[in-house]
Amino acid sequence: MSVATDRRLAALAARLAGRLVLDVARGGPVGARGVGKMVSSAADRFDGDLDLERSIEALVAAEAAGISADMADLRVRRWTKPVTAIALVVDRSGSMNGQRLATAAVAAAACSYRVPNDWSALVFADRILVLKSQQDAKAAPSVVDSLLRLRGQGTTDLAGALAAAADQLDRSRAKRRVVILLSDCRATTGVDPVAAARRLDELAVLAPADDATDAKEFAAKVGARFAVIDGPAAIPAAVTRVIA
Repeated sequence: MSVATDRRLAALAARLAGRLVLDVARGGPVGARGVGKMVSSAADRFDGDLDLERSIEALVAAEAAGISADMADLRVRRWTKPVTAIALVVDRSGSMNGQRLATAAVAAAACSYRVPNDWSALVFADRILVLKSQQDAKAAPSVVDSLLRLRGQGTTDLAGALAAAADQLDRSRAKRRVVILLSDCRATTGVDPVAAARRLDELAVLAPADDATDAKEFAAKVGARFAVIDGPAAIPAAVTRVIA
């Protein structure tokens, strides 16, 4: 219905689909955010209040030399929480039928719901398309809408997609960085994806229940966590397990 020739009908279908997807994605607990604590950090990389105790030597030395203190020598105190960053990678090669589109859309909404401030969404076939970058404030409904409009494309550059996900996570300050891959993991173009997968901090492979054999073998080979997904409703619990 979202591609109906009647534009009004298509718009209504898209809005309804987006609301349903977001409702399904909230069907699991929000990942633990941890207890905040005060830490001392480099003033040239973080904002905060001056940590006088740990900056006094640099300030005294700069004053004696008649120069301004170098920000790299100063410290600031700031609140921080243990956080997780996620890069969601969706395989759009081959057939993107209704169930697979909905599964991908729910996965995006679930990632947004659990780590709202530090996630990205990429889709790939022979080329990689970034629907939301790691530092982009793009809202989940917009990403969901883009995913629901996807159509399948030819070959599968799995290595390129994993490398692009790593590049997105490199922009994050999160201590823990997880790539969630929705794919059957059959690479048909590009270089061997095993090396790219092994360079990631953490990888979780979520494979369609009707085509999971190759994905299971790939996950075992690279040491990734693995789950079979039997439709959109299985996504919230799977994402929660991955980042628990």
